[in-house]
Amino acid sequence: MLRPMLFEQTQPSFFGNMYKDFFGNLLSSFDNYNTDVIDKGDHYLLQAELPGFAKEEINIDLDNDLLKITANHKEEINEEKDNFIRQERHYNSYSRSFHVSGIAKENITAAYNNGILELKLPKEAIEASETKRIDIK
Repeated sequence: MLRPMLFEQTQPSFFGNMYKDFFGNLLSSFDNYNTDVIDKGDHYLLQAELPGFAKEEINIDLDNDLLKITANHKEEINEEKDNFIRQERHYNSYSRSFHVSGIAKENITAAYNNGILELKLPKEAIEASETKRIDIK
């Protein structure tokens, strides 16, 4: 079954929820990218929106039953004209993890087009088990 991993902060923070209370959910909306998981019968289709990232900036790692998608973008602009100097830096880093038990891990495929990462996650064949009667002693 394919499902997102949910991580919660278990340690109390010195500031508590001050940032969340002050900024509301504004900050949390930038934590992750949007993903859709669609059940296609014989496989799941995971679509992740990653606009502005190059294919080389995206990594997909599989560790046992944990699929981790990370994207890191670094952009620096240095411009000099007359006495005006402009320097801008922009960094984006996103990460999502998914529990992928029941997936045929050796057959996972990925494609990235127009800012959308698509992973085809084939389901493992489930063998029909026959009913077994257990004798009472």
